[in-house]
Amino acid sequence: MQGYDYSKSGYYFVTICTKNRMPLFWKNVGADIIRPKNNDTDSFLSEYGNFVKESIENISEHYAGVFVDRYCIMPNHIHLIVAITSKENGRIISAPTLSRIIGQMKRFASKKCEKSIWQKSFYDEIIRNQKAYDEISKYIFENPMKWEEDELFCE
Repeated sequence: MQGYDYSKSGYYFVTICTKNRMPLFWKNVGADIIRPKNNDTDSFLSEYGNFVKESIENISEHYAGVFVDRYCIMPNHIHLIVAITSKENGRIISAPTLSRIIGQMKRFASKKCEKSIWQKSFYDEIIRNQKAYDEISKYIFENPMKWEEDELFCE
């Protein structure tokens, strides 16, 4: 959103696609893949998918007051809820912008993959209330089970 302070404390829904929407993150993506029966896609992750998982899970180690609340790794994109908090032990801390957080995560994953794997930029949405949070959380949880219905579906 133009003019919004993306270092502001809050929850953000982020979607990032692979370059050219290539299905890099799951093994055997295509007509023969069996959809996950639940949100546990770890057994479906390719080597690149595991690198992305590692980069997501390391975000909070690089930025105090930032954590990934929920995420899912799809064959050619990822969804995250990133939380930025502004207080640590009752003191205001300086928070990085969402762009900086996502940029660092993308660089880490690309370095592990030994090539650029991401499209430029990313989609974000500011989560403004509990209802929106609940809807987005449900979407993230169900997304792997609905892969063939996804707008980014590819074979």
